[in-house]
Amino acid sequence: MNGATPWYEAPWHEGERAVQRRLGSAEHVEARGGNIRDFMPDQHRTFFAQLPFAVLGALDPAGNPWATILTGEPGFLSSPDPKILHIGAFPQDGDPATSGIVPGARVALLGIELPTRRRNRMNGPVIDIDVSGFTVAVEQSFGNCPQYIQRRDYGPRRAPSFPEAEPVAADDAWATNLIARADTAFVASSTPPSSAQSGGGVDVSHRGGRPGFIRAAEDGALEIPDYRGNRYFNTLGNLFAYPRAGLLIVDFASGDALQMTGAAEIVWDGPRVSALPAAERLWRLKPLRMLRLRGVFPFEFGSPEFSPLLTAAVS
Repeated sequence: MNGATPWYEAPWHEGERAVQRRLGSAEHVEARGGNIRDFMPDQHRTFFAQLPFAVLGALDPAGNPWATILTGEPGFLSSPDPKILHIGAFPQDGDPATSGIVPGARVALLGIELPTRRRNRMNGPVIDIDVSGFTVAVEQSFGNCPQYIQRRDYGPRRAPSFPEAEPVAADDAWATNLIARADTAFVASSTPPSSAQSGGGVDVSHRGGRPGFIRAAEDGALEIPDYRGNRYFNTLGNLFAYPRAGLLIVDFASGDALQMTGAAEIVWDGPRVSALPAAERLWRLKPLRMLRLRGVFPFEFGSPEFSPLLTAAVS
């Protein structure tokens, strides 16, 4: 196979394989399976250790995916061993993602550095919990390219606060306004919780676009475009296998975030896809529960510098 990862050793679960076959990327990703490692390279370990925040994906006891923000002083993420990542933080009170941090549960971590547009992902099971945080064994570790990430510089830290997550109604003015102007979001997805198939588990990923790229549909669903990417189709593969998702939309102006979970559906083509500039397909999320996480981002940010790849794609 000229050095390609054999199909039976590739880190794809059946949902990802089905989407890869449908969209014609199976041969492309077969050769790239080795890019997903079962350990963290030293470069990734150093990268996580310098971050002031990361994004967590987890499942609540009912199997609903949630994405949330974890923050701390640089060093709160540490990798004492290439097979382990320790997270010295927990979500804020009332955050449903907390219920997914239990021994044996699979979680996902996205390290993303907004000033440089760098990002790396790590997925695996929780193997230990203590008062300082929790530890995850590395099952999948891989990098992503910087496309669609809006560059933002960190400003001063905001005054610390310790609020609880607040329920949000579908017609909440702050939430609807945030959705309309959002340029950055994070999505949590998973294979079926009862499945033990190879390559399965929870994943969390970044989504970015011009303000308005997340569209509110008439039936109350949100429509999120799927732009051209690495063609692994981790998120779409999960949604194909287990049509639920969690979405986190950041309000950089206030430091708050809108968190939701719900039923998901992939729209492969048609007029709704064509109406979203540069989208190759889209997926829909019908929120079942929404929360406002106040002060979850303890930083002030400057104005965004939009991704040049995004600018070229939608111009």
